[in-house]
Amino acid sequence: FCTPCLQECLKPKKPVCGVCRSTLSPGSRALDLEKQIEMTETTCNGCNKKMYLSKMRSHAASCSKYQNYIMEGVKAVTKEPLHNTRNFPNRFTFPCPYCSEKNFDQEGLVEHCKTLHSMDAKQVVCPICASMPWGDPNYRSANFMEHLQRRHRFSYDTFVVCDYDADEDDMMAQVLMRSLRDK
Repeated sequence: FCTPCLQECLKPKKPVCGVCRSTLSPGSRALDLEKQIEMTETTCNGCNKKMYLSKMRSHAASCSKYQNYIMEGVKAVTKEPLHNTRNFPNRFTFPCPYCSEKNFDQEGLVEHCKTLHSMDAKQVVCPICASMPWGDPNYRSANFMEHLQRRHRFSYDTFVVCDYDADEDDMMAQVLMRSLRDK
């Protein structure tokens, strides 16, 4: 995750998982996992030296052969990009349509607007809807706050694997069916 996206997920008010957006609860250290990392051996892909996984990060930082190995991989991947990322809209983070704040996930944008813009009557374009294939990037919602409350209380991809080429009504039907099954 990039730092701004990760920070948005870890806000003290409501920290959420960066992948599924479920609420994070305070946890305890995974001592069994730590022990396994301490006891598992691996080999450096650069110099072929054997070591425990717990030492690999510090070794990799100082091993010039490992760094060359990584750079060769980066060069191989960046020679021919698989696709032009400019053709794919960002459907994970959104700017606030009222102010200059950026990088909100869907829940973060809803919370931000409820907290700071609940009395703002200016007609704005919903950045979430505008990013969808079925969204109109020029449509200004008459009551954006009501729209947020009704349409964006949850994310479609929480309940289904999103097919952004599908019709919005089909997506909503899938979400409703899955939510009824999960009860």
